[in-house]
Amino acid sequence: MKLAIVGSVGVPASYGGFETLVEHLIGDDEHDYTVYCSGVHYKERLNTYKGARLVYIPISANGPASFLYDAFSIVHGIFAGHRHFLILGTSGTSMIPLVRLLCPSVRMVANIDGVEWRRQKWQGVAKRFLRFSESMAVRSAHVVVADNEAISDYVRISYDRQSETIAYGGDHALVELQDISVYADLDIERPYSLSLCRIEPENNVHMILQAFSESGEELVFIGNWQATDYGKKLLVKYSKFANLRLLDPIYDLEILCAYRTHCRVYVHGHSAGGTNPSLVEAMHFAKPIIAFNCGYNRASMEGKGAYFMDSAELKDRVSEISQSHDPEMREIALRKYSWVIVKQKYLALFS
Repeated sequence: MKLAIVGSVGVPASYGGFETLVEHLIGDDEHDYTVYCSGVHYKERLNTYKGARLVYIPISANGPASFLYDAFSIVHGIFAGHRHFLILGTSGTSMIPLVRLLCPSVRMVANIDGVEWRRQKWQGVAKRFLRFSESMAVRSAHVVVADNEAISDYVRISYDRQSETIAYGGDHALVELQDISVYADLDIERPYSLSLCRIEPENNVHMILQAFSESGEELVFIGNWQATDYGKKLLVKYSKFANLRLLDPIYDLEILCAYRTHCRVYVHGHSAGGTNPSLVEAMHFAKPIIAFNCGYNRASMEGKGAYFMDSAELKDRVSEISQSHDPEMREIALRKYSWVIVKQKYLALFS
């Protein structure tokens, strides 16, 4: 089977959840993979990666340009002879009805991500376009993939259509630390809580920082503080607190593994989207998890763990944690969030 993967920034992964998904879908000898990558994102352009052919489109994969990026990728893939497409996200899915009309032999599977149009960063025309693209994906794709049971329920209720629920793997986060001296540099011997995300309002970063600044409990928070005005203001406001360590983004899996292994509790503030990759990664470490109380997080954790709705409730939940181990989290992760299972489910959609 020749499979074209459209909609991610590309591989090697250095951006987010879709890119990590692509990393773990490719890499076998049974299928012929082509991954479309943003030429804007990559300074070094590889011809192949893990056996997959890489095609670079000179357009950003994110923001307003994402529609053109996905559209060019789909058109290129069709002319290159691909008849199986995995489309990640809804930016380019308004193309699907036209493709099905003109090329009926093409099979298109669409992962609609979270309910993207509901995110706070989208307003006006962009919000309306994303909602339109979502409807085109759900109504026109051969198969619709949702990464969370709550998203599948949304698709069923809003569009009267069944979707396939396929989450993300998280077991890649468990790595062996090769250089033991790294531990000394990280200052992770004393108890601390850990949070890790993009610094956006919908991830309730302000709520988490407020709770820990008031409680005095130590918090390590890893994120892209300089990417937005929201992050810059939080960095200025909370970096003065001695118990808050606000770290820049970390992509080294060994260093992330060290932070996750030694933390006392993991705090997850995401309130939008579906199954979040950083959450399922954390679950593999069998740590107590305190998550924002929304349907997506409850579905991901099967209602286990602890939840909060505001900073006061988060302070209470943190103080109630008496152990730094929660085997239920790992049991769920092993059962639902391993890459072997995820890949099998995706490939089955094209068989």
